[in-house]
Amino acid sequence: MNALKGIALQIGATFLFTIMSALVRIVSAHVPTGEVVFARSFFALFPLLVMLAWRREIGAAIRTANPLGHIIRGTVGVCSMGLGFSALALIPLADATAIGFTAPLLTVILAAIFLRERVQIYRWAAVVVGLGGVVIMLWPHLAGDFDTPGHKIGALMALIAAGFTAGAMIQVRRLTQTETTPAIVFYFQALAAVAGLASAAWGWVIPTPLEAVLLVSTGIIGGVGQILLTESYRYAPASVVAPFSYSAMLWSLLLGFILFAEVPPLLVLLGGAIVIGAGLFVIWRERQLGIDRAKEDAAATPPAGPAP
Repeated sequence: MNALKGIALQIGATFLFTIMSALVRIVSAHVPTGEVVFARSFFALFPLLVMLAWRREIGAAIRTANPLGHIIRGTVGVCSMGLGFSALALIPLADATAIGFTAPLLTVILAAIFLRERVQIYRWAAVVVGLGGVVIMLWPHLAGDFDTPGHKIGALMALIAAGFTAGAMIQVRRLTQTETTPAIVFYFQALAAVAGLASAAWGWVIPTPLEAVLLVSTGIIGGVGQILLTESYRYAPASVVAPFSYSAMLWSLLLGFILFAEVPPLLVLLGGAIVIGAGLFVIWRERQLGIDRAKEDAAATPPAGPAP
């Protein structure tokens, strides 16, 4: 274990994902969402396959005992990706990022419903506070504080995308019971690429040379970001590295200002801060529960007898 290395990898992954989102925001102005989903997923397969080949995990990525589970995860994930990309075309980068932070809170709700996980009062309180932050974030969009058409639709798309992201995380938890991490990542990228390709029936456009470069870059950067994210959990526990995923807010503020001259309203920043705080509390609470369970397991294990 190397906590500093894990944290650095998590921050790097978050930075790359934010760059990817910025590229999606640029290219989505002229390229259909389905085409962007295809490029993001298809070209992400190349760095992923290189990593799997280097680790000799191609076989582990292909083997599956639950193909239907992968299809469900792929369907939910593609809905999240498509809605999220559509939202990026309509609302500022920082706003979309902040609304996306709702996903961990919604995961708590879905885990209680579908996985029958026991959620104690502390985490429920964090969810309620976090959802209050969501209302604050959405208020400038729904109240018509923006002159650009489509802000209401974009904000709602971002929120629904967060809901689908939470659903995808629930399905991933189910898949981990029988599937390896390489298989979960590989099949999602492959299925998302197929789904994006199928959208060609509704009309694609021939991208300009610059748009083609941006589309390819979107996939490669997203794929490398996924690798860094996966690697971060090899070097440190999730409770250590996960909080640094919220650095996406900083990156999105910087890139949004530099690339698009976007300055989010104060209410969006306030609501985002509340959601981030609630998410951090949930992560901290999960860590405490994990420590308590480990202590209970240690206390329940009888001491080893003397060697014969």
